[in-house]
Amino acid sequence: MKISFCLITLNEQENLERCLKSFADLADEIVIVDSGSTDGTQDIARQFNARWQHQDWLGYVGQKNVVLSLAQNEWVFSIDADEELSPQLRAEVQALKQSDAASQVSGYSVPRCVLYEGKWIRHGDWYPDRLTRLFRRNRARFAGGRVHERLELEGQVIALHGDLHHYSFKSAEDHWQRCEKYARLWAETQAEAGRSANFLSPYSHAAFRWLRGYVLRQGFLDGRQGWQIANYCAREVHRKYQILRELHR
Repeated sequence: MKISFCLITLNEQENLERCLKSFADLADEIVIVDSGSTDGTQDIARQFNARWQHQDWLGYVGQKNVVLSLAQNEWVFSIDADEELSPQLRAEVQALKQSDAASQVSGYSVPRCVLYEGKWIRHGDWYPDRLTRLFRRNRARFAGGRVHERLELEGQVIALHGDLHHYSFKSAEDHWQRCEKYARLWAETQAEAGRSANFLSPYSHAAFRWLRGYVLRQGFLDGRQGWQIANYCAREVHRKYQILRELHR
């Protein structure tokens, strides 16, 4: 099995070297599509002999489909610059490279584990956050709205066990800024699709999100960080529906 590791980037100097180091010896090819970095992102990419192509921003779905189209191998590992393969996941990918996947197998899913304020989060809404990241390129495409793209894949998906590490937020402020950004992008996508929300929607959906993440999925086991994540997730959901109502009006 030969694998193309594919990324999209924009000013990822702080993250990219860690990401590329985690799989450089496993990659038969590294492909990066960049939307206009002005820091040292391209210099780091050169150190790892990555193929580099500029593409003006097309949205998450568009950018990820572009990088897929540039891959030269049948198998692709789609990874974000703020992620890295854990040692266990590296070992599993190495084993796959030395074997031939059955023809009916189209992809492999992995659990993603977030490092949040110095703690690996292993409960609540954020874990295992299982995603299909290794897949046959000719059976896959990305779809979705302006945010939270999804992979559409034909065929069987097998679960791997090693974590994909995610270094997501620099601080609580950074976390909330992204919540605001993603809430607006989600609301704009829903508004364009003709959806609306009533007066109770922000409150009912936010309450359910908090209850699910903190209680039902045991986010409380992650301590202070679990409490903060549940609160921010609920606030983001409230903002989603609040913005949607504003757009509808």
